[in-house]
Amino acid sequence: MYIAYFKHITKKIVHNYFIAVLFIFSICSSKAQSLYVNPVKGNDQAKGTLAEPLASLDKAVSLAKGFSGNNNIDIKLAPGLYLIRQSLKIESNSQAVSGKFTIKAMVMPDDVDWTPAKMPVIQVTADSNRIGKLSHASIAFQVERNNVALKGLKFLGNPNPSSVYFYAIERRNSALKDLIISQCYFIGEKNSAPIQGGIFAQGEGIHIDHCIFYNCKNAVLSFINVKDFSITHSIIYGAYEAAIWLGYGPDADLPFTFHNNIVANGNYFWVGAKGIHKNYLFSNSVISGNANYLGINGDTIVPDQVNKSTERNIDKSGKVVLSEITAEGVQRDYLNLSGTSAGRQIDAGIFINKKAN
Repeated sequence: MYIAYFKHITKKIVHNYFIAVLFIFSICSSKAQSLYVNPVKGNDQAKGTLAEPLASLDKAVSLAKGFSGNNNIDIKLAPGLYLIRQSLKIESNSQAVSGKFTIKAMVMPDDVDWTPAKMPVIQVTADSNRIGKLSHASIAFQVERNNVALKGLKFLGNPNPSSVYFYAIERRNSALKDLIISQCYFIGEKNSAPIQGGIFAQGEGIHIDHCIFYNCKNAVLSFINVKDFSITHSIIYGAYEAAIWLGYGPDADLPFTFHNNIVANGNYFWVGAKGIHKNYLFSNSVISGNANYLGINGDTIVPDQVNKSTERNIDKSGKVVLSEITAEGVQRDYLNLSGTSAGRQIDAGIFINKKAN
């Protein structure tokens, strides 16, 4: 009897131990694989930990390609200037990898200790580095996998005169899904460091929020297989070709989300393809000071005289004024709406928690 009881207890202990091991393994396997980058203090021969960070984004992105499994991948950027001489491909060596791939600032705009100086700055100096169509363009991040997020970064234009076009973020493959771009600056200067397009992305699940596009030729371009698209709580100022291009093909008339945005002082607000997008819906936004409203793309952009838009709480006459840098320095809220601007009641700009800033 005692032998039987002992066997029973032993079996139960082994069973519980096995369950505990599985539980611990599941917890560990759900953790993100993280790499830290610091362009000032880092070393590309280091481990990529918080204590021993890498020095370059190139090295971090290269190492992340080799990560396996379905764990999330986080590349965390310390404040500093990140020079990119060739486009960085965000991809995986294995098609089986399905976790989220995130490149994010270590200090985000809503953090208490955030200042503009703590925002990682992405500067591309490459000449034309794109392959195939539009090979005369250069790219910062070339997204070639599902489930990617870019957060808390500042993109500057490309000053290299050999680069005819510069796109900060590109996703060419229209079969890809899920791209989140949040709390990023895209700052161009057309006479010295232009941005042809802040975001040029195809496919499903493109979500842009709390971003600021300042003097980009075009802010957002998305043409093929456009589904589950949204742009919210963002400021587009001075887009000297068009703020947003959306949709070619039969899938482009599916619902999209556009609300709580500021689009001001540019050329065209919105450009679509002829015969596509018969039902626009724009809500709770300021769209003012632009030379044109809706356009149709052909050999040239022409005013859209056919498609109409449903507008809910759209201000077309308010004057938009941004908090720009002055002799006193860089304000915490620079390039956000100033205190006298139209649209101050709209939760648009780099901060998600507007009340705390």
